[in-house]
Amino acid sequence: MTNKNLLRTGIIGSVIAAICCFTPVLVILFGAIGLSSLVGILDYVLLPSLAIFLGLTACALWKRREAN
Repeated sequence: MTNKNLLRTGIIGSVIAAICCFTPVLVILFGAIGLSSLVGILDYVLLPSLAIFLGLTACALWKRREAN
């Protein structure tokens, strides 16, 4: 994966995970489609994914800085 694609993936993933973590988008969506019993496990999935995508973004920015 090139540095540009790595950075793009990290930023897009971070934004999506942050939107789902800090706004009730998934809670409303899961309630609307009848999967409200899964709302309790969202924190176990979203917070680690946010951390992973932020780490991916930091890694891509660090590689970009070293390349220049």
